[in-house]
Amino acid sequence: MRAGRVAGAEHEREGGDGNRDGDGVTHAHVGHEGGDGLTGHEGGSGNSGPADNSGPSGHDSGPGPRVDISELVRVRARHPEAIAEAAARRIRRPLLNDAGRLMIVAADHPARGALGVGDRKLAMANRAELLERLCLALSRPGVDGVLATADILDDLLLLGALDGKVVMGSMNRGGLQGARFELDDRFTGHRAEDIERLRFDAGKLLLRIDYDDPGSLTTLESTARAIDDMAARRLPLFVEPFISRRTDEGKLKNDLSAEAVIKSIAISSGLGGTSAYTWLKLPVTENPDDMAQVMETSTLPAVLLGGEVGDDQDGAYEKWRGALQLPTVRGLVVGRSLLYPPDGDVAAAVDTAVGLL
Repeated sequence: MRAGRVAGAEHEREGGDGNRDGDGVTHAHVGHEGGDGLTGHEGGSGNSGPADNSGPSGHDSGPGPRVDISELVRVRARHPEAIAEAAARRIRRPLLNDAGRLMIVAADHPARGALGVGDRKLAMANRAELLERLCLALSRPGVDGVLATADILDDLLLLGALDGKVVMGSMNRGGLQGARFELDDRFTGHRAEDIERLRFDAGKLLLRIDYDDPGSLTTLESTARAIDDMAARRLPLFVEPFISRRTDEGKLKNDLSAEAVIKSIAISSGLGGTSAYTWLKLPVTENPDDMAQVMETSTLPAVLLGGEVGDDQDGAYEKWRGALQLPTVRGLVVGRSLLYPPDGDVAAAVDTAVGLL
C-alpha cells in the first residue's frame, strides 16, 4: 500500500483549482489507497493478508492502514489552522448508540509518560504505529469513538478518522507516571472551553486519591471545578476514580478491593455543583463477583476501563462480560489491551470487545 497524504486548503491557497488531483485535496485528511480514503483500509474490509504480530493488524486482519508521518508534519508546519478546520466540519453523532451502549478506544496514556505495555516499556512511543492501530480500531464495526489528548486527536482529525465518532478529550495528564508529584494531577490537557470550541463530545479526567498525599486534595478540588465547567456547557465528563497507595518502594498502586472502589465511587459522585453530566469510568474489582455490590453505590452511568490486562486477554473479556450485565454499566473504554493485544491482532481484540456489548 502506498502511503496516504495529508492535505487541507493548501492547494487552494497556493493558486490551485481546488480539485483533488496532484498535490492538493479539498478535505483535510490523509487519503489512503482504496476505499473511501477516510478509514485507511486498502480495498474493502481488510480481512485478508499475511499474519504479522509486530504490526497493528495481527494474524488475519489484513495489512491495515498506513500513516504518512511526513505529510502530517508538512501540514502541521505549513497550515496548523487545518486542524481547527477539520474539527469544524467533522460529522458528529449522539453519545450513545441506538442500544444505549458505548465502546470507546483509549489512547491518552503517552501524555502522562505511560508508554509501556506488558514488558515493552516504549510500546506506545512510535506515533505512526499508534495512529495506525487507532485508525484500524476506529474502523471496526461497533466502535463508537476515541479518548485521547490533543496531539493525538489533532492527528486523527487530519487523518479524517473522527467523522461520525464520539471524541473525548483527556483533561488532566500532569500526574506523570513515577513522579513524586504524581497525585498532584494538574489539568494540563483539554479544558472545557477547548472541548466546546473543537466540537468534541465529552471529556475525561483521572482522580487518584491517596489519604496520605496532600496532592490528592488539589486534584479533588480541580476535579470538582472541571465537573462544573463541563456541566455548564452540557458536556459529559467521565471521571476515573481510584483509591491509591504507595508501596514501600514508593510505587503508586491502585486499590481494586471492593471497599476501595466503593469509596472512590462515593467520593467522585458527590463532586461539583451538579452530577447531571457526570459519568464514571471504573475498573473491575479484584474479585469480579463484588461488582454487583460495588455498582450499587451510585446511580451515575458508568463505563468499564481496561487497565493492565497482561497475557490473560480471555480472562479480561470474561470480567468485562459479567460487569456489563449490571444496570448502571453502559459500555467500555479500553486502550492498551485492545491496541496492543498479546497476539498482535488489533481487529480481533476490538471485535471481541464489541461483541461483549
